[in-house]
Amino acid sequence: MIVETEGLTKRYGSATVLSGLDLKVAEGSVLALLGPNGAGKTTTIRILSTLTRPDGGTAQVCGFDVVREAAAVRGVISLTGQYAAVDEEQTGRENLVMIARLRGFARPAARARALELLERFELVDAADRRVRTYSGGMRRRLDLAMSLVARPRLLFLDEPTTGLDPVSRTTMWDAIGDLVRDGVTIFLTTQYLEEADRLADRILVLHNGGVVADGTADALKNSVGGTRLDLIFSCAEDALRARSVTGGVADGVTLSVPSDGSAVHLHRVLDDLLTARVSVLRVSTHRPTLDDVFTSLILPDAAAVAA
Repeated sequence: MIVETEGLTKRYGSATVLSGLDLKVAEGSVLALLGPNGAGKTTTIRILSTLTRPDGGTAQVCGFDVVREAAAVRGVISLTGQYAAVDEEQTGRENLVMIARLRGFARPAARARALELLERFELVDAADRRVRTYSGGMRRRLDLAMSLVARPRLLFLDEPTTGLDPVSRTTMWDAIGDLVRDGVTIFLTTQYLEEADRLADRILVLHNGGVVADGTADALKNSVGGTRLDLIFSCAEDALRARSVTGGVADGVTLSVPSDGSAVHLHRVLDDLLTARVSVLRVSTHRPTLDDVFTSLILPDAAAVAA
């Protein structure tokens, strides 16, 4: 395990942000940490990256204690925060060379590493332009490149695609996928559930200072229900008539019927409705998404607080 925590706690005044977090992350994997604002995602990353001291519990990264051996931890990790930490008055190449020199590279090695990363993140054409002329997506790619100068074993990504347009976000996802194939362990926080679904081997949902769900994307989706058939009718009365035949939940002109997702079940439902002389306009299948998982875990508490 490249990350292990036990009973990790953190308080800010009277607010408990983390209350006994137990966590294990396997090397070479991608862990996504989800949760509403204030759930403790960024606090967890700050503790594991030695930027914040915990109030209780223990945490080890690459076998080093984050409090007693903070310098050793910093030698094997890198962090890309929520906002690009680049010098806008320097060029992209100068930013990368600067970081390489700070990490102990000799000048020729620093220039070579900078060029390697510029090529990898498709920034060669803009390498000698000042960063203030870069688009948001280019700055984010440069920021990620700067995090990789020293070839970390573990990379923390704190909401890495916030504010990016869909094309830039997809480009970042591809870059992160390449890092995983190179053996880098990724610890990711995100507000984009599609991002976690696409990138993560394992997902943890934080809420009220603790883990409320832990598993693969598929396992979490299955926990809130299987595949459903969504049957659309011309009127609400037909939907209600169909419900008496197939079961399910009617909502206006739509009837949702639990299904195993097979063609056999779909044919059986349609045959039963044909026999009952109920006409169906359209049929679609709906598999639970991470949005459904998030909603089932978080919204009940939010509704209770509002009440």
